[in-house]
Amino acid sequence: MRGTMTPMTPMNRILILDDEASIGASLSFALEDQYEVSVFTEPHRALEEIRQELFHICLLDLKIGNVDGIDVLKQIKEIQPGIEVIIITAFGTIESSVKALQNGAFTYITKPINIDELIVNIERAFHYKQLNSQVEYLSKELEKKYRYEELIGKSDSMQRIYGLIDKVKDVSSTVLITGESGTGKELVARAIHYSGKRAKEPFEVLNCAAIPEQLLESELFGYEKGAFTGASGSRQGRFEVAQGGTIFLDEIGEMSPPLQAKLLRVLQKREISRLGSNRTIALDVRVITATNRDLLKAVRENSFREDLYFRINVIHLHLPPLRERTEDIPMLTKFLVEKFCQEQGTCPKRFSRAAEARLMSYSYPGNIRELGNIIESSLVMAMGDIIEIHDLPASLKDSGPVAHDGELPSLKPFVGMTLQQLQDLFIQETLETMDGHRRKTAEVLGISERNLRYRLNTPDKTEQP
Repeated sequence: MRGTMTPMTPMNRILILDDEASIGASLSFALEDQYEVSVFTEPHRALEEIRQELFHICLLDLKIGNVDGIDVLKQIKEIQPGIEVIIITAFGTIESSVKALQNGAFTYITKPINIDELIVNIERAFHYKQLNSQVEYLSKELEKKYRYEELIGKSDSMQRIYGLIDKVKDVSSTVLITGESGTGKELVARAIHYSGKRAKEPFEVLNCAAIPEQLLESELFGYEKGAFTGASGSRQGRFEVAQGGTIFLDEIGEMSPPLQAKLLRVLQKREISRLGSNRTIALDVRVITATNRDLLKAVRENSFREDLYFRINVIHLHLPPLRERTEDIPMLTKFLVEKFCQEQGTCPKRFSRAAEARLMSYSYPGNIRELGNIIESSLVMAMGDIIEIHDLPASLKDSGPVAHDGELPSLKPFVGMTLQQLQDLFIQETLETMDGHRRKTAEVLGISERNLRYRLNTPDKTEQP
């Protein structure tokens, strides 16, 4: 019996390199029904083939005439690092086989070759490759998700943020990120971590406002058994868990004064002690904090320690509100629409020009988080592939360009459009606001219905009263 074999697919390609043609032929005969097999007796020809074609497993004789198989192994790995090499060896060269494993071989089998044993090892090698591929894929996806280049925006303010992230990603200085709620402070903290030298280490997030004060200390620093009622065992705190990596303390401005003092000591001494323990634990953790509060005002009001403020504010990144970078809204909208459509399994949709204009003119007190909610809601409400004004939430349906402090609404979002484009957009916006009623639209625009029909470039239709 040959045992259970991996079904043949175009991906399962095996190269056999053995100077004994009879062994190569026998192995090929045993495997060719299940795998795509190529047999070689000369190392230079096999290496040339590996340079030209992709192989997933190589069966390599440890002694190929006068050529050392370990040297060939090293060359194979240089050409195709992902190939798994199974060494074929005689009983007398087990020590060399171990050396081959140290140089990247997957495993070894001994002569005379047991086909069942060989197939088991081949299947193990394919399974190992599959797991490695999955890990590599997930790692790349994670890196891609949080890499700072993936932050959305091309405005000058965002370009400055990208530049700062690039400068601080590989240093260990504490960083303070400020900005209104919903501006993406945690995303920036993740970008700093995952684009820097600590990317492979833990990233711990703790919201200081979300945990009761009496629990926050134990959450940060951990505790020993019996440290307090209910402490039935020891537990690591977030600082310990984040060793080698980064801890992100969100809403740092909400931390109580007693805990501020303890956090200050941790930042000064770079060590912690669990609750109920006298043993100190040295820390190698980068600290990033964030707040939507005015910490300097809190310092003046004596609700935040001045010494802690200067300790966490070594590097300061301020995120602008969305209303100050409206030129980024189209990019953010496109990204979020694609994201939500993919998550919901729906067909791609887009906003009409009038709905887009309404998005551009809104003030977004909730910033990017609110924009995301608006887009998700609009995608659900839209019946077709085009999201119209009537699909938007009520807060946007009834809003026009936003004026601030009695000033005229800003036209900055429309800079870059031609006059013709702006005229068409304004006409469409007015038409939708008038529920498609052309007579009322023409009256609002101060033009005739005939002129309106001409500008809309549509056939004349009988207007409903």
